[in-house]
Amino acid sequence: MGAHAAVNLLHDSLEDAMREQLLVEGFDVALEMSGSADALNQLLKSMRNGGKVSLLGILGPNAVIDWTDVIFKGLTLQGIYGRRMYETWYRMLAMIEAGLDLRPVITHRFHYTEFEKGFEAMNSGNSGKVILSFE
Repeated sequence: MGAHAAVNLLHDSLEDAMREQLLVEGFDVALEMSGSADALNQLLKSMRNGGKVSLLGILGPNAVIDWTDVIFKGLTLQGIYGRRMYETWYRMLAMIEAGLDLRPVITHRFHYTEFEKGFEAMNSGNSGKVILSFE
């Protein structure tokens, strides 16, 4: 998976990703982009003490997380939106330039005229990132 790991929880586990990266103590930094409470809870359990989690996905109104992971590990959770969004884009660009492979998080591709299928995929709860193409 390289120095930066994109993990699709439909196919991979964080534990497997950690073993591949030879991580024992957990992740230092994580970006949660799915908006899935299950994915966020797995991520929180896999963080090292004092780690930082950037929340970019939108969790549903009834999402529940295990606060003991946040409290006892001293984690920092930060929502990313608005003016921080551009800073996040620049950091993500730097990670891509360093070799981060985003292909594992892209689960669907559609022509832009099929945008309804893209929304169906997202609303199904069984998608990662959906790409609409203008080609």
